[in-house]
Amino acid sequence: MTDVHQVSRAAEVTSGHVLGGGTLLMRQVNYAPQDIDRLVIVSDPELKAVRAEGSDIRIGAGVTMAEVIAHPDLAAFAPAARAIGGPALRNMGTVGGNLFAPHPYGDFATALLAAGAQVHWADGRSEDLEAMLKSRDAARGCVVAVTMPRLRPEQLRFRKLSRTKPKGVSVLSVAVRLDAMGGRVNSARVAFGAMGPTPMRSPSAEQALQGASLDEAGVARACEACVQDLAPADDALASAWYRKRVAPVQLKRVLLEAR
Repeated sequence: MTDVHQVSRAAEVTSGHVLGGGTLLMRQVNYAPQDIDRLVIVSDPELKAVRAEGSDIRIGAGVTMAEVIAHPDLAAFAPAARAIGGPALRNMGTVGGNLFAPHPYGDFATALLAAGAQVHWADGRSEDLEAMLKSRDAARGCVVAVTMPRLRPEQLRFRKLSRTKPKGVSVLSVAVRLDAMGGRVNSARVAFGAMGPTPMRSPSAEQALQGASLDEAGVARACEACVQDLAPADDALASAWYRKRVAPVQLKRVLLEAR
């Protein structure tokens, strides 16, 4: 039997599983071996807030994918939000929930990772999303928001490969944040989804892009290098071999689109 409790502030959560959109958690409650005995619904309005903070933007953990798509200040993240499921799922699935989505889900977290997001917890802690993802299975607490630089759509590129269109699960996803001038890359953050247990960056690709031109010759070294950092698994969607073969192809397409 699962008990349901409601609290008005995220800081009041002391135990249980926080229920956001429920797209993943309720499936576990209903169909998996029962190890969840307490669900917590948080009605804190801060979880639904989107606001500017200087040069950054803060997205509450309870903001849905549909709300991301509709918000004018989040246009750079709309392609990643739009790639998640169908309309019903996007109306329920939340930013905070996607941070904890297991492989092969977590496409929005991949875009946030490329953007350089920070994760904020109810107890006042803040940490890089990259660090949070590496330790998330052992994490305790309630995520209340993420912040990241305010990006223009052309600064953040996202691409998802799936076997079922338009709302299939990822074979892989890739997101790239580029700072380029005069056709050359000054800095880059490259993140892949479904290429490991959590979304992950490719430092080798990022290093190879430094100073590179955004043409086929210029991005070739980064596309070759990216596979060094990836650790895909075999599953029902694709083999690890296949994922490693298509990752450079998808990265190349994203980079050339950025021209």
